[in-house]
Amino acid sequence: MKNFLFLLLMITNTICAQNTVELFKDANDLYKNDQIVEAIELYEQVEAQGMVSSELFYNLGNAYYKLNKVGPSIYYYEKALKLNPLNEDAANNLIFAKRLALDNIEELPKTVFQKINENLLQKLSYNQWAIVVVVFSFLGSFLFLRYYFANTPPKKRFYFVVSTLSFILLLFAFVVTYQQYSFAQNNKEAIVFAEETEVRNAPTLNSDEVFTLHEGTKVIVLDTIDDWKKIKIADGKLGWIIASEIKLIDTF
Repeated sequence: MKNFLFLLLMITNTICAQNTVELFKDANDLYKNDQIVEAIELYEQVEAQGMVSSELFYNLGNAYYKLNKVGPSIYYYEKALKLNPLNEDAANNLIFAKRLALDNIEELPKTVFQKINENLLQKLSYNQWAIVVVVFSFLGSFLFLRYYFANTPPKKRFYFVVSTLSFILLLFAFVVTYQQYSFAQNNKEAIVFAEETEVRNAPTLNSDEVFTLHEGTKVIVLDTIDDWKKIKIADGKLGWIIASEIKLIDTF
C-alpha cells in the first residue's frame, strides 16, 4: 500500500511538473506575440503552483515593464535577483525600470565593508554560499586524507598546506553565509505598489505625514503593527506605511 501511494505521488508530481512546463512555454509564446496580459496570467499560474525560478520572475518583470507597470516590473526583477544575483539581464532591466519610478532618493554613504558586501559578497545568495561551504568541507576533508596517507614529505607538506587553506576558506564561507542569512532575515525588502502613498510618524491615520512615496520605490521593512509596516528608505528616513500599499520581495 505504501509503495502504491509513493508511486501515485511520483506520477502526480511528474504530471504537475509537465503541466507547469507547458504553461511556461505557452506564456512565452503569448509574450512573443505581444499578448502580454494573457502571458502574465499564465506566468502567475506557474508562480501559484510554486514552480518559481529566476527566469520566471525575469519574464514577469519584462511583461509588466511592457505594460508600463512600474511597481510590479521592479518587484519581479528584484525577485529574480533574489533567486539568482548573477542574472545580468534582470539586473540591467531593473536599471531601466527604476528610471520610470518618480522617487529619486539619494542613498546614504556606504562604508568600505558595505561596498564589498554589496559589490562582491551579495553576488551570491546565502543558499549559494551554503553550497560553497559544503564544497570546501568535502575538499578540505579529501585533501586532509591525502595528507594523512601521503608517503613522502613533499606530498605531506603540499596536502597539509592546501587542506589548511581549504578549511580557512570553509570558515570564511561559513561566516559569509551566516551574515547573508542574517541580513536577509533582518532586512525584509519591499516595493511600493500604491501609485502614491503617505508615510506617517506613527501607525495611525491621524498621525503626521513625514514624507510621500510613489510606485516602484524599494523600502526596508523593520516592524509590523496591525495593518501598518514600519519602513526605512535609502536615505535613512523612517516612517509607517499601510501594509497593503507595499509588497514584500519574498521568493519562498
